[in-house]
Amino acid sequence: MRTIIQRVKKASVKVEGEIIGEIRQGLLVLLAVHEDDTEKDIEWMAGKVMNLRIFGDDQQKINKSVQDVGGEILVVSQFTLYGDCKKGNRPSFIKSARPEKAKECYEKFVAKIKETGVKTETGKFQEHMEVELVNDGPTTIIIESQKVESL
Repeated sequence: MRTIIQRVKKASVKVEGEIIGEIRQGLLVLLAVHEDDTEKDIEWMAGKVMNLRIFGDDQQKINKSVQDVGGEILVVSQFTLYGDCKKGNRPSFIKSARPEKAKECYEKFVAKIKETGVKTETGKFQEHMEVELVNDGPTTIIIESQKVESL
């Protein structure tokens, strides 16, 4: 799995002009599923997102998680995060999981996040979406489970 996590003051996602997911302070999580991802990747990534300390404490040190600050999470599927541009100018997406697997992993990831009790909104899988956000910081983190050998 590959995520781009943005600390936001607010974020929303629209499909066909209608807002289908919206949060206030928290995390916008753009999520891509790799063809080789397993349950371990889902568990690891969900834990990493929930415990990632990228919010400021009383001394403004980045030391608190989304849970610590009472934040919210918006998860948006984005298979293009596995776009490979090494050859030519048109990205190749062959490392992205096929839609059936990707949807299953995406839904399991969202369920794991929701289990924590944090308000969680989502985009709509395999739809053209418009994402709006106010990046806080800006603070943007990229995390990839495939690069972690201890899974």
